[in-house]
Amino acid sequence: MWGLDLSFLDLEMLRKFVLQGFIFSVQLTVVATVGGIVFGTLLALMRLSGQKILMWPAAAYVNLMRSIPLVMVILWFYLLMPFLIGRPIGAELSAVITFIVFEAAYFSEIMRAGIQSIPRGQVFAGQALGMSYGQNMRLVVLPQAFRNMLPVLFTQTIILFQDTSLVYAIGAYDLLKGFTNAGKLYGRPEEAYLLAAVVYFVICYGLSVGVKRLQAKIAIVR
Repeated sequence: MWGLDLSFLDLEMLRKFVLQGFIFSVQLTVVATVGGIVFGTLLALMRLSGQKILMWPAAAYVNLMRSIPLVMVILWFYLLMPFLIGRPIGAELSAVITFIVFEAAYFSEIMRAGIQSIPRGQVFAGQALGMSYGQNMRLVVLPQAFRNMLPVLFTQTIILFQDTSLVYAIGAYDLLKGFTNAGKLYGRPEEAYLLAAVVYFVICYGLSVGVKRLQAKIAIVR
């Protein structure tokens, strides 16, 4: 079909080139999601604290990160960090740190919207019971907010998985890098990139279907 030759596609090729990259892409997605949610939650709480000394730095950080392309942040961190600490930190570790600090800005906005979606009456009820701000957030607000935000959080995670292909710019061995190396070795770069696109589509589409079903279940619970 259109002169494409997929004869190099077999289990040996997938095991030798693609599996390592796929594992790293999944690991990067999971670590960046967990780290981004934790850091993003702190940023969201700072922005909702009502204290300017906390609100302004958090808002500045979020707006800065959301205004810069991810690939530029990846390159800046990878190229500039060795000058600051005096030694290279490696492409994989650089990618992990960059994704956490970058995605935290996006997860922060999701968390802030989820927290604000909880009726104020429940917050006042917690205060009437003598709960502190931290107890109110931990026991009343955040559990409900997380349930409301699950579909959006998973959607952002899918986008994050797609964005892991950008670490190719600094030489990290991700899923796309695995297909690229296979294409170069077998002399079939076009077919390799086509297969990579198919794999990304299948994974992301399957996850998107799962998110839609989850969203429907949450809507029924409400």
